Amino acid sequence: MAAVRLQQVSKHYGAVIAIEEISLEVQEGEFFSLLGPSGCGKTTTLRIIAGFEEPDSGSVWFDDREVTREPVQKRNVGMVFQNYALFAHMTVGENIAFGLRARKIEKSEISARVKRALQLVDLSGLEERPVTQLSGGQQQRVALARALVIEPQILLLDEPLSNLDAKLRQETREQLRSLQRKLGITTFYVTHDQEEALTQSDRLAILFQGRVAQIGSPRQVYDHPESREVMAFLGKTNFLVAERVDWSEHEMRLMLTADWYLSVPTNPEMALLKDQRVTVGFRPHEVRLFPNPHAASIQARVVDVIYSGAIEEILLEVGGRRFVAHRVANSSSQTIRIGELIPVEIPSASIRLFPEK
Repeated sequence: MAAVRLQQVSKHYGAVIAIEEISLEVQEGEFFSLLGPSGCGKTTTLRIIAGFEEPDSGSVWFDDREVTREPVQKRNVGMVFQNYALFAHMTVGENIAFGLRARKIEKSEISARVKRALQLVDLSGLEERPVTQLSGGQQQRVALARALVIEPQILLLDEPLSNLDAKLRQETREQLRSLQRKLGITTFYVTHDQEEALTQSDRLAILFQGRVAQIGSPRQVYDHPESREVMAFLGKTNFLVAERVDWSEHEMRLMLTADWYLSVPTNPEMALLKDQRVTVGFRPHEVRLFPNPHAASIQARVVDVIYSGAIEEILLEVGGRRFVAHRVANSSSQTIRIGELIPVEIPSASIRLFPEK
């Protein structure tokens, strides 16, 4: 296993910036995700780590060894591609053994390692089956076994679950994380799916337009987003622009409508927001419905109620400003009806403030 370090890595394709001055450090044995929308540079970063692409500038390190210009075959990495890249004319065993044969491993050793790899991914006994006769989930596990059988120091996964249906994707995700913990292998996981990144990662980097927007643990980036873009990308979020901000030594008073104010304790970081229009951000699950009588609540009109199984999504309106609240379905005896007025509270601790763009 190896730690990985990228220092100021950039890659351009003509006038197109794929990634720009990306720097990050991943510890040995860490499960690290690269998360972001399509075209943000996730796969380019992964291919540079693998050695399939060479950066225009910057450096790549495995532990204390620079590998920036080293070819793929000298890096000892295993990679699972989005489309799995299995050989359709080969059996399961032949696909898994391909990398070992290329390394001229002895036949008896190849056979033993293929069997161990099949055991790891719960496909024992399928060595002779053509890969074309496997389900999508089984093909994904064959691709994973082929990456692991060479005993890589780093595992690279490029959207490996995107071709699976929702239920199988969740099951495979759990199996993958369990296997990574068992092996302790340094893993990079590329995805645009925030749930995958948040549930699996030790840490993650969020990329926008080829640049790192934030790095941290799932809880850090979700609870403490450093920009409006990060907050908007991670889960559903309400954003309301404050019509006026009144400052004092101890608090900011944000006017959302003529009758609706929110108060937030001031801190030194908020000085950057002074003399700017401010956007207020808060998550739907943080909205308190029917708070205690002493809370700083406001009457909101119920515009719509959407039932989605575990969650009820409630669309609310105050003075023409609309926002969403979530509550666990059937968790309360208080029925919510469209058109009625209900008290709601936005706790100050749940409020994030950003300059309006």
